Amino acid sequence: MAKEIEKNNSRAADEVVRCLAAKIQAGDYPDGSPLPAERSLMEEYNISRTVVREAVQALSRQGLLQARPRYRPVVRKPGYDAAISALENVVTHLLNDHAGVRNLFDTRIMIEVSLVRHAATHADKNDIAALNAALAENEAAIPDSDLFYQTDKAFHAVLYDIARNPVLPAIHRAYATWLEPQWSQMPRLPERNAENYQAHRRIYDAILLRDPDLAEQCLREHLTSAWEQVCRTFGEKP
Repeated sequence: MAKEIEKNNSRAADEVVRCLAAKIQAGDYPDGSPLPAERSLMEEYNISRTVVREAVQALSRQGLLQARPRYRPVVRKPGYDAAISALENVVTHLLNDHAGVRNLFDTRIMIEVSLVRHAATHADKNDIAALNAALAENEAAIPDSDLFYQTDKAFHAVLYDIARNPVLPAIHRAYATWLEPQWSQMPRLPERNAENYQAHRRIYDAILLRDPDLAEQCLREHLTSAWEQVCRTFGEKP
């Protein structure tokens, strides 16, 4: 009997998920608006609180809702960030072991290699100015490791912006979120910050020279060194 009830609840939740997802995509529930209260959903769909909560969890996994304890879920407009956020549970599982972190980091290298090559051949004066400004903030933050980490992310974010593809900034934000638990456990060392800043400087200079091969080489050296820093921190083999 318990299994039958659970099965029926799952079917009901699936139907509610389809209905709510359709309303979100149609704009009936605008981006940033709270989802109707549990009681309202229970009455509208003639379902239990358990089914409502199961449907909310499913929509959250799809990136269509942002759910927090003790707050009403908030609607998220379907988009690249929402689509990538839907992968969070899978990625979190992958990050439970060293090989999973390495695989994720390797995909970042592959993407950023393409980005620096593109920047070296296509960056305009505004892109160069944005990179230069990010680099200057990165240098100024060397003594402050927490601030340096933020400016490090900002420098790489500019590379993702240059391609003018809205998917790429969403990917960068996802990488920053997924990998932050590893970076946050690393020792805060100004000398390491200075080393990473110099790596950013070499990438910038290669882009300024319009040399995609050199830009790729500098990027690979930088991220390879960054990975070695992670491995030393956690006592892992590169």
